[in-house]
Amino acid sequence: MKGIAASVTKGLPTGAVLECADNTGARLVEIIAVKHKRTIHRRYPSAGVGDMVLVTVKKGKPEMKRQVFHAVIIRQRMPYRRPDGTRVQFEDNAAVIVTPDGDMKGSAIKGPVAREAADRWPRIASTASIIV
Repeated sequence: MKGIAASVTKGLPTGAVLECADNTGARLVEIIAVKHKRTIHRRYPSAGVGDMVLVTVKKGKPEMKRQVFHAVIIRQRMPYRRPDGTRVQFEDNAAVIVTPDGDMKGSAIKGPVAREAADRWPRIASTASIIV
């Protein structure tokens, strides 16, 4: 993984359904695995803002459905704390589809992107219109 790891509360376990915030053709994606996650035996792996996950497309273009892609989480509903003491939470859970190296497959992002994800993934930061 590239960039700096942020300590964000992991609010999205495997099986969570997210909105796809880019223009690749996918609309809803489900987390099936969390990349680079080492955890306790029998505990569900969870992901937070800025983490890379493996997702499967649940709703979208027919040629994308049931395909497995890498994605980066850019928003989560569960509040997390920043080092300056502020708490951040978004109104939805969202991810963008990327290549395994972290390059975006789409060319635009709908809605805001968390600063933690933008700091960790520079290609996402350059595409984002709003960084919160």
